[in-house]
Amino acid sequence: MTHTLVYPISSMHTPTGHLAIGGCDVVELVEAFGTPLVIYDEESIRDQCRRYMEAFRQHTDDFEVIYASKAFSSLAIDQLVLEEGLSIDVSSGGEYHIARAAGFPGERIFFHGNNKTEDELKYALSGGVGFVVVDSFQELALLEELSAERGRSRQRILLRITPGIEAHTHSYIQTGQIDSKFGFGLQDGVALTAIRRALAAPHLDLVGLHAHIGSQIFQLDGFRRAIEILVKLIGQAHDELGFECRYLNIGGGLGIRYTEEDTPSSIGDYVTVKVEGVREEMAALGLPMPRVLIEPGRSIVGKAGVTAYRVGTIKEIPGVRTYVSVDGGMSDNIRPMLYDAHYQGLLANKVEAPADTTVTVAGKHCESGDILMRDTLIAKPEPGDILVMAATGAYCYAMGSNYNGSTRPAVVLVKNGRARLIIERETYADLVAKHHPLREQGEA
Repeated sequence: MTHTLVYPISSMHTPTGHLAIGGCDVVELVEAFGTPLVIYDEESIRDQCRRYMEAFRQHTDDFEVIYASKAFSSLAIDQLVLEEGLSIDVSSGGEYHIARAAGFPGERIFFHGNNKTEDELKYALSGGVGFVVVDSFQELALLEELSAERGRSRQRILLRITPGIEAHTHSYIQTGQIDSKFGFGLQDGVALTAIRRALAAPHLDLVGLHAHIGSQIFQLDGFRRAIEILVKLIGQAHDELGFECRYLNIGGGLGIRYTEEDTPSSIGDYVTVKVEGVREEMAALGLPMPRVLIEPGRSIVGKAGVTAYRVGTIKEIPGVRTYVSVDGGMSDNIRPMLYDAHYQGLLANKVEAPADTTVTVAGKHCESGDILMRDTLIAKPEPGDILVMAATGAYCYAMGSNYNGSTRPAVVLVKNGRARLIIERETYADLVAKHHPLREQGEA
């Protein structure tokens, strides 16, 4: 199969010249479930989970792989990663609710977020959340107050540290630089003060630190530098405050291929840099090795997902470009508009045809910027063709909207020739289900 680098690992061509994923003909899938349609390959997701677990086992027995559910959160996917032995991180009360509904035990859940509300924290505490990753002094005080009111065992927490590292990625998904809305910075002793206050909180148990420098990162040097900075802080806190770091969460951020030109590092190299980096830095200070935690999201589900659209209007502007419009766009994939993200695509019903036509794939929304792929090569398109965009499994459905009254697409999980509907397509009735009219129809 061509394009194997960016499509799910089970992708293949059928004898009829169609794209198949998980043993399912994509053309038949869209006939059954409609378009736009998000298709996840179960084999690809499980394979990535197992690669992470095995990579860690090559270095240590004391680790935890935590799925960053903000990449894509659903009952079925949360259950899948739980089956593979992963824990989960959530960044809102809603993601926490989905994880719990999927069967995740509270102690396997890490609650993130820079502005957790009081209601969200109460909800998580009542459900026995395992760890809260504290992001501010205000949250630290609130969490101590809420934990004291509950009068139970001390709530385990980690402090999110901003290490001052600018990762090699888009500025919107950099999170570790000094000027960040996330975490406690190192300047002026802020992070050390946070550790001091957390240790003094009678109803909180500070078990470790957390840092995340960004997302879709190819170069590993930034991770190594962040570890060096974190461990230096751990050593200082140990010497001055008696702090024992039992858990060290060094974030996620491993990039994936969106196009064949992308060159991400391997899971093995990524894990080696993180685990051995922690080992080297802790040993240099004479401190015991903590449990090492990472939180991959994109690299778990990104390549596993594709989105299928039906081609509609084709508009050729002589000497300029050819626009191919599809029945989705920025409402189901905002990443090209937010991050100038680049994707590859093909026509699922013409995979054997040569990709010899340069087109710009446009969405259906009333925005000139609603462009999914610009100047990309596909087979000669016709109305009714099925265009598939690769590597849409992360931060696409999760960031979807109802812009222009669009309904969110259906999501299916495929394996061994079987397709399971895991999220139903929204209907027009869903668009107004929570609305209240000014007056009822027929009312004067």
